Amino acid sequence: MPDAEENHHHRDVSSSNPAMANGKGVLWIFFLLSLMVLLEDFVHADPEDVACLSGVKGSIQDPANRLMGWTGDKLKTPCNGTISELEGVTCNNERVFKLSFAGFGLVGSISPFISNCTNLQSLDMSANRFTGEIPTELQYLVNLAVLNLSVNELTGLIPPSLILCAYLNVIDLHNNRLTGSIPPQLGLLTRLSAFDVSKNKLQGMIPPSLVNRSGVLPRFNASSFLGNKELYGYPLPTPKSHGLSVIAIVGIGLGSGMLSLVVSFTAVCIWLRVTEQGYAAEEGKITHLMPEY
Repeated sequence: MPDAEENHHHRDVSSSNPAMANGKGVLWIFFLLSLMVLLEDFVHADPEDVACLSGVKGSIQDPANRLMGWTGDKLKTPCNGTISELEGVTCNNERVFKLSFAGFGLVGSISPFISNCTNLQSLDMSANRFTGEIPTELQYLVNLAVLNLSVNELTGLIPPSLILCAYLNVIDLHNNRLTGSIPPQLGLLTRLSAFDVSKNKLQGMIPPSLVNRSGVLPRFNASSFLGNKELYGYPLPTPKSHGLSVIAIVGIGLGSGMLSLVVSFTAVCIWLRVTEQGYAAEEGKITHLMPEY
């Protein structure tokens, strides 16, 4: 029975060579570990977050190299539980939870792709040099609670569509170049507790919905709106009258009185001079007509 003898021979070779068996075991372990790593990367890499962060990186310049660690490999797996190796990124439950680039010295525009971070709850891009308009796509960040775009060079209008971010608690847009009026819809954000649009180029009346006076204090005080020359309404102070002050009126009155006195005095002097010259002329005529003795 040659087949039986051959099988028996193979079993003897395998059993007599434990190194070969151990080598196969190591290969299997390595294969399984590699597969686990690949599966882990696949699970952690949410495609929306990847698109979001890739769009953010593509729309900015980074002179200070604060985002130099945002390489392709790390962008593919931005989150590992609550940990992220990307500067400025905080994760929660394998999703991007917070973006904080405050004071990074970034230059560029705010990418509309940021709306792909649908689990984002805090966006802080303050104290940079962002230009352009605030993307209307921010309306899709329905979980957003904090929006801080202050101290930049943003222009254009404040998007009324921010009303769709119903969880917004903070809107800070101060020290930009925003124009137009303040959308009255923002007053319907019931969770809004901090609002600052000071030092922009806004105009028009402050929406009453943002300064509800039903309580003792207004919802937001004057500091939230100062620095907009063409913005008016409560709680901003009433503009001072452009009329003349009492001191100015008194000064003008005194000046006019003095001028009248000077003119009158000058007129009297001229009249006296003319009269004197007239008398002198008459005396000369009389003297000329008198006979000499």
